[in-house]
Amino acid sequence: MKSPKKKATKSSKKPVRKKVAAKRLEPADTSIIKWRYQMVIAFILFMLGALLVRVAYIQVIEPDSLIKQGDMRSVRVKALPSARGIISDRNGEQIAVSVPVEAVYADPHTVFTKGDALQDVARWHALADVLHLDRESLIHQIDKNKNRRFIYLQRQVSPAMAKYIKELKLRGVGLRDESRRYYPTGEVSAHVVGVTGIDSHGLEGVEKSYDKWLSGHAGSRKVRKDRDGRVVENISMKESKQGSPLQLTIDQRLQAISYRAIKQAVADHRATSGSVVLIDVKTGGILAMVNSPSYNPNTRDQLQTFRMRNRSITDALEPGSSVKPFVVLAALDNGTADLNTIIDTGNGIMRIGGSRVRDSVKVGKADLKTILKKSSNIGVTHLALGMPLDSLLGMYQSVGFGSASGINLVGETTGLFPNRRRWSKFEIATLAFGYGLTVSPLQLAHAYATLGSYGSFKPLHIVKDGKKLEAKQIADPQHVREVLEMLEGVTHKGGTATRAAVPGYRVGAKTGTSRKAKAGGYSDEYVTITAGVAPISNPRVALVVVVNEPQGDDYYGGSVAAPVFSEVLKGALQILNVPPDANKS
Repeated sequence: MKSPKKKATKSSKKPVRKKVAAKRLEPADTSIIKWRYQMVIAFILFMLGALLVRVAYIQVIEPDSLIKQGDMRSVRVKALPSARGIISDRNGEQIAVSVPVEAVYADPHTVFTKGDALQDVARWHALADVLHLDRESLIHQIDKNKNRRFIYLQRQVSPAMAKYIKELKLRGVGLRDESRRYYPTGEVSAHVVGVTGIDSHGLEGVEKSYDKWLSGHAGSRKVRKDRDGRVVENISMKESKQGSPLQLTIDQRLQAISYRAIKQAVADHRATSGSVVLIDVKTGGILAMVNSPSYNPNTRDQLQTFRMRNRSITDALEPGSSVKPFVVLAALDNGTADLNTIIDTGNGIMRIGGSRVRDSVKVGKADLKTILKKSSNIGVTHLALGMPLDSLLGMYQSVGFGSASGINLVGETTGLFPNRRRWSKFEIATLAFGYGLTVSPLQLAHAYATLGSYGSFKPLHIVKDGKKLEAKQIADPQHVREVLEMLEGVTHKGGTATRAAVPGYRVGAKTGTSRKAKAGGYSDEYVTITAGVAPISNPRVALVVVVNEPQGDDYYGGSVAAPVFSEVLKGALQILNVPPDANKS
């Protein structure tokens, strides 16, 4: 039997379980969460809408701005230069050509951001040396233009220099293709051909007058590059058009002969300058036009004004006795004189009012041939006063005095042609022996070319284009032939142009010696002239030689300009294959 105490003890150890009444959970407040959710969604929709509006604005309304900015960063246009047209003489000999060269440029921004920032001084000094630049000046130029992307360091460098610069491998220094004008004939044809500037556009002569024809059109290539400068897209390309060639009427062989002769004469007589103009009588084409001093267009340090001036067309001078044949022609054409006319020149002095007209040699009674042969001022004065003034002025105008030649070269003068309402007899007299008007050497040569073509006035030209220019008959051909016969006598014994003769050919020439005008009168300086045509039997060329301000006691046209005339004419007739006259030894 178990005791009750033990039972009680056992029962006390049992866990007491308490019954807890179950609590009912209340639903949470979701209004705050919903508000936040809606706000986030609204913000996202707003941002999306703003982006769509911005995209629409950029893409539809104003797309050009970003396109432009993008293109500025990636699109590059590379010029494709066009070569200038070749200039050649009448026989096809090249007298102006374009040769490929390169320009050296720097990108200072690249030098300082990706290059050595001028740290490798030795290589920069080597660059300056090869470009003939001051070392410190070159470095200073790069340093002061740090933010620029392009500056020229040197234009038109030779291929050898370009190769050396490439081998320097300077970051930010590059080369670009160019062309440079080269003149094989140098100073011989410089005044005719002219010269171009650093940008390959004409500055003087034919290069300037026909610049548009010779230049052509440059092309371009548009590409897109990446950040490393690599081409990733070829956008467009415009082909370059090369310049058109130009052929002149100039004969380079005659140019060389003429230049050598006039240069020597200027040196021998210590003259200020000299000019030679040679014209083809048959066509009106200019065969030679040279001046001394000249310049070498390939050397920039010789580009000085007094050297570059084409004196054959820019300088006007009083022609002196070289116009007397036209006074005789005017008298013949007007009918106031003929081959049988005899003029009494007296004792060599003629009084007109309070002035005097003198002859250097007493001629006495003389016919027209003798008046020209002895260059009588009194004789042509009688002829001029014996005809209407309009006849004399009309003759001068009809042979080209006072008007442009039409060869289209820059700087041509028309000279001074008198236009007075009243003329004194002495003014008419001086007009007859070449004072009171001025002409250029080219105008005088044109007048003699008109005599050589028997009075047919042919417009001059220097470009050989095949066009036949219309000529105008200005005098009776028979009267012109008679004047040419008289001119031949001037080169014979007793004439003033004996040193202008050429053995084997019938040559007609007239000399002139005129004093140079100055303020208030005339100076003690002279201009000597010899002008003429050959051969008289069938004229082929007209030639004018001018020597300006020869020094010494011998300053007459017959002794200074005539020997040059003979030398040039002899070479020209031989080169042009003009047969000698049968009755000349």
